[in-house]
Amino acid sequence: MKHGDIIVVLAIIAIVIIIIIPIPLGALDVLLSFNISLALLILIIATYTQEALDFSIFPSILLLTTLLRLALNITTTRYILSQGTAGNVINTFGDFVMQGNAIVGFIVFLIIIIIQFLVITKGSERVAEVAARFTLDAMPGKQMAIDADLNAGLIDDNDARERRQKIQREADFYGAMDGASKFVKGDAIAGIIITVINIIAGFIIGVSIQGLDFSASIQKYTMLTVGDGLASQIPALLISTATGIVVTRAASEGNLGSDLIKQLFNQPKIMFIISGVLLFLGLTPLPLLPFLFLSIAFLLLGLSLRKELLSSALDDIPDEIQEAVDEKKKPENVMPLLNVDPIELEFGYGILPLADASQGGDLFDRLVMIRRQCALELGIIVPMIRLRDNIQLEPNQYIIKIKGVDIAVGEIIFDHYLAMNPGMVDEEVEGIDTTEPAFGLPAKWINEQEREKAEILGYTVVDPPSIIATHLTEIIKSHAYELLGRQDVKKLIDNVKESHPVLVEELIPNQLGLGEVQKVLGNLLREGVSIRNMVTILETLADYANITRDTDMLTEYVRQALGRAITKQFIATQPAKVITIAKELEQRIMDSIQQTESGTYISMDPEIIQTVINNLSQQLQKLITLGEQPIVITAPIVRLYFKRLSEQLTSDLIVLSYNEVDPSIEIQSIGAVNI
Repeated sequence: MKHGDIIVVLAIIAIVIIIIIPIPLGALDVLLSFNISLALLILIIATYTQEALDFSIFPSILLLTTLLRLALNITTTRYILSQGTAGNVINTFGDFVMQGNAIVGFIVFLIIIIIQFLVITKGSERVAEVAARFTLDAMPGKQMAIDADLNAGLIDDNDARERRQKIQREADFYGAMDGASKFVKGDAIAGIIITVINIIAGFIIGVSIQGLDFSASIQKYTMLTVGDGLASQIPALLISTATGIVVTRAASEGNLGSDLIKQLFNQPKIMFIISGVLLFLGLTPLPLLPFLFLSIAFLLLGLSLRKELLSSALDDIPDEIQEAVDEKKKPENVMPLLNVDPIELEFGYGILPLADASQGGDLFDRLVMIRRQCALELGIIVPMIRLRDNIQLEPNQYIIKIKGVDIAVGEIIFDHYLAMNPGMVDEEVEGIDTTEPAFGLPAKWINEQEREKAEILGYTVVDPPSIIATHLTEIIKSHAYELLGRQDVKKLIDNVKESHPVLVEELIPNQLGLGEVQKVLGNLLREGVSIRNMVTILETLADYANITRDTDMLTEYVRQALGRAITKQFIATQPAKVITIAKELEQRIMDSIQQTESGTYISMDPEIIQTVINNLSQQLQKLITLGEQPIVITAPIVRLYFKRLSEQLTSDLIVLSYNEVDPSIEIQSIGAVNI
């Protein structure tokens, strides 16, 4: 309906107005009939609902239908006490139930109220309360299961987001049902109170005001009260039944009707047993005909079910044989074997408890945090990290693989902690000497008793899951440029396109292709530069793509645009103690640059290169002796080529150009690399 929201608002306001303003008897008959029709509609919808969330508006409907019944009760009470009548619907209900006998009719009415209040409403309320409690208690486990599937690559981010939203909606729904069931309970209590008021007040009014005798007054007002009660309690009974159906739906794959038939009448053996028992009961002094009829009915049902099962089994046999033959004939599907996971973490059976949530392991949670950390620090989308157990490894050993190739190996000692001396602690702790796997620092494995002592002395103490997580994080950071594929770049660019569509449309594909942008981003990640500021990166590429399409040169332009971030990332203290490049060496490098179709490279005499490497090593030793981080600063045109030269000595050396350093940073040169 086009204006359905307006109609609902007006209907709610009308219900409140009915409580205050009298309405004609004809309109009252229509509303009472509508109330019964609405209750039937709700009951049928609840019966055909497969999941509770398919009828998520049900708690609000309980409130509105309860308000409607109370408004109609107040209106009918007004007419019963003031005019001695309440319309054709109530009169018909009263005559039909009472059959001219006020006492019998009133007793039947009370039985209906008791069933509705004590049996259905009370049971539904308890089920809703337990369901709400269990749903809330199960939320952490369900969330961990989603995170585990996400890290295992079984689902993607969208599936995980939808499943988390469904869990949240289930918790909200059952919590709302727990509260909404109180509406039904309160409505039943209000119905009993209104019934008592109508009978007592009606009797008094009939005798004292209308001049009726005792029996006539009792007969008249009991009939009206019973009719009024039935007109309101029958819809209440239907909605209470619907409430019970909705809150008791669990582990179901269909609606109530299909599940009922499928699960009650699916085993012929049970039908035969019931038929025999009923026949035996018919031979006792109990009436023969009813039990004999039911016995024959269950016998026929059992025969029919057995015939269907045998027919279905015979039909399936040729299909199964043909499928087996076809399976043998067709070639083996080797396509899944060709897939290579971007990141794998293999571990021995001794590390399994760290990945098992039921044993208190939180490795899955740490993998989620790793992906978040890399997104914040480097701006990349880390692929799903595949966890595998490998019985060929040592029990406490683990291997980190990038694209199927072993990159790093580590070993932990379960129930021990890794203690590292930050360099300011003189006292030793007892433990097993080892090397920290992520950074190669000397460390010791200590037990639980030594942990507190080590922390007091100032040691850095970490647990086994943190060791694995830290090692994995460092491997991902150092190989981020390998993990960044074209598909990942497409996702990053699409993310930027949502807020900066003009920028993306100008750059891609008019000026640069997706592969060229990927190479620039890979160059940045190779030297540890974050690509989170994609807007600045793409704007710089758009500015200089008309000048050159050399990805190495474009990378240098981007680095200069990111100068402030690069300075903050690599220079932590002032004045910054650095190594510079002598002008003679810079000129020699510029003269050695060779241009080719595939890019540029330097062509220098191997002896000169070796001299440069030795000189660089001496200068780096000076910085390390001073406790400073090794940083080399050179001219912009030389930076890239000197970085490539320095990789023969170490791949971790930070090489910056003068254009990348923030002008506010004070630089102090402690030496220059020369030839």
